[in-house]
Amino acid sequence: MESLFQKATESMPEPLQSAGTMLATDEARLAEQFRAVRRRSLELCVPLTVEDHGLQAMPDASPAKWHLAHTTWFFETFLLSEHLAGYKPDNPAFRNLFNSYYNSVGDRPLRAMRHILSRPSLEEVHAYRLHVDRAMDHLLACALPSVVLDLALLGINHEQQHQELILTDAKFGLAANPLQPAYRDMGGLAADSPGPTPAMRWQAFSEGVYPIGSDGDGFSFDNESPRHNVFLQPYRMASRLVTNGEYLEFMRDSAYNTAGLWLSEGWDTVRTNQWCAPLYWEMRDGQWWHYTLDGGTRPVHVDEPVCHVSYYEADAFARWAGARLATEFEWEVAARVCEIDGNFLESGALHPRGTSDDVGLTQMFGDVWEWTASAYLPYPGFQPAAGAVGEYNGKFMCNQMVLRGGSCATPQPHMRPTYRNFFPPHARWQFMGIRLANGD
Repeated sequence: MESLFQKATESMPEPLQSAGTMLATDEARLAEQFRAVRRRSLELCVPLTVEDHGLQAMPDASPAKWHLAHTTWFFETFLLSEHLAGYKPDNPAFRNLFNSYYNSVGDRPLRAMRHILSRPSLEEVHAYRLHVDRAMDHLLACALPSVVLDLALLGINHEQQHQELILTDAKFGLAANPLQPAYRDMGGLAADSPGPTPAMRWQAFSEGVYPIGSDGDGFSFDNESPRHNVFLQPYRMASRLVTNGEYLEFMRDSAYNTAGLWLSEGWDTVRTNQWCAPLYWEMRDGQWWHYTLDGGTRPVHVDEPVCHVSYYEADAFARWAGARLATEFEWEVAARVCEIDGNFLESGALHPRGTSDDVGLTQMFGDVWEWTASAYLPYPGFQPAAGAVGEYNGKFMCNQMVLRGGSCATPQPHMRPTYRNFFPPHARWQFMGIRLANGD
C-alpha cells in the first residue's frame, strides 16, 4: 500500500507558478489549499490495505477508494470540464461511475453497491487523481473569475468532508470484521485523555434577538445562508460534553428498557435493533470495551465524551438527566464566545478526549459532533445555487437533524460556528455525542 501511495504523491505537481511569476493572491492561496487537501486524503488512506479500500459494511458508508475517486470527480465535473479549455477526461465512464447524487449530471451506480467496484483498481484511481491534479495545476495557473474560484473552494471543502468520511466509514468496516483490526496502532494517542472530568456547570445566555448564519466573510456552504434574526428565550448550556461515565449511569438505570424516555420512533428503533449501548461498545468479562481507530478495541474510559450515539439516544439521555438538547440556534450563539480550537483531525488522536478545563464552555469544537434539537430545514429566503451544484445541500432538507461543532475526525480549517452538519436521527457511525441545555 505504501508504494502505491508514494507513486500517487511523488508525482504530484510542484508548487504552482505561471511564466516564472507566482500566481495572484487568490489563485496562489487556492492552489496551496488544493494541494494540501489532496495530499491529506491520500495520507489518511496509508494505514489501509488495498482490500480495506473496498470496504462498505453498510449502505450509508462508502469505500475509501470511492471517496478518493468521487472527490476527484467533483473537480473534473464542475471545474475542469467546464472551465479548462481542451480538457480531456481520464476515462469518460467515470462521469457516471463516481457520481454520488447529482441527478442533473447523469446516472450513477446505487449507493449501496459501491463495494462492487473492484475495477478500476486502486492504482487506476490514484492515476485518475494525478490526471485531475495536473489539470487543476493548469487551471489554477490562470487568472480566474470569481465563480470559478468559488467552485474550487467548494471542491476543497467538499474533499475535507470526505476526509472525515474516509475515517468514519473505514472505522465501521474494520469494526465489523470479526478480527476487529486497528486502523493504526500509534501507541495509544487516543488514550491520552486528561481527568478526572470537572463537574458540569451551566452558562447562561440572555433572551434576545440574535443574527444566525453566515455573514458572507469567508467560505460557507449554501445551507448556512441567508443570515437572519432569531428570537431566543433565556437558556443555559452545559460547560462540557456528556462523558462515558455519565452515559453508563443512564444505561445502568435501565434507560434502554424505559419506554417513557424515548420518542416513539426512537423506541421502535431501539427495540428493532436491540440497542443497549452506543455503537462499537461490547461487554467483556463484566467490563465495557469499544472499538477505536487507534489501537482497536480497548476499555471504555469513563472521562472521555460519549460517542457514536444517535439523536434518539441523545434525546433520551437529556430527558433522563432532566435537561434537553440545545437548538442549533442556541448552540451557534453560545459558540461565538469560543475559540475554534480543540481535538480535531490535526491532533492525530482520531478519538474524543476528556477535558480537565473548568473555565467557560469547553469542547464546543472538535471531539464529537453535537446533536441539536433542530430539524435540518432551509433558512428563511434560502435559494440553492444555480446548476448541478445546487443539489449539494438543499434537497436533503427533510428527515434529518442538525449537528454542530465538528469532531476528532474533522479538519480544523473546515470548521466555523455557522457550520450545519446533518444526519438522520438513527445514524450512529459518525463521531456523534451529547451536550445538554435547559431553560434559564
